Amino acid sequence: MTASITHLVRSRVPAALQASPVIAVLRASHADAYAPVVEALLSGGVRHVEVTLSTPGTLAAVPALTRRFGADAAVGVGTITTVAEARAAAQGSAFLVTPTTQPEVIAAGLEAGLPVFPGGFTPTELHAGWAAGATAVKVFPASHLGPGYVADLRGPFPDIQVVPSGGVTIDGALDWLRAGACAVSLGGPLLQDVFRGGSLDALTARARELVTRIADAGLSERGSA
Repeated sequence: MTASITHLVRSRVPAALQASPVIAVLRASHADAYAPVVEALLSGGVRHVEVTLSTPGTLAAVPALTRRFGADAAVGVGTITTVAEARAAAQGSAFLVTPTTQPEVIAAGLEAGLPVFPGGFTPTELHAGWAAGATAVKVFPASHLGPGYVADLRGPFPDIQVVPSGGVTIDGALDWLRAGACAVSLGGPLLQDVFRGGSLDALTARARELVTRIADAGLSERGSA
């Protein structure tokens, strides 16, 4: 597989993600619930949203979400585990996210010219994703590690770009960014109960708090390696 993907070009970390390095991960009972939540996140300054294939109706919903919010938000698709899913998700999405490291799935995203964020946990998995052309590797589940893991990875892999995901909190997000992560991915700690009737205004407030704290700490608008 390596020989067949060497001609593909890595998509670098988008400038918009450098400027606002937060990806909100949305898991709902159905994709019909996405739109008001995306709108609330945008009102709080979160500009990157990952909708997940574990939510029924996601693939069908992506084109409409992109048409509605694409001028202000990057809508990507996550929980991709097969080449077929990657190719289908590439139609209308801004980026692809996987929970695992599969070079053929990464290659499908590269073929579409999209940023790809494959998941891994061990140095071997994360380097394999990076070597296969990942835009950045998704450290998952990050809650079992810590921000110091970024420095540990940068020892043998000095150019690797990292996005922690899984259990990253609003407080912890700043620690990961200070450690050198190019962005942070937040699900439950940011979304909380919004898909179970929770307040959209409260979500906007949490998003605004996170974005403001990152900007005040000087952790946005940094160049990628």
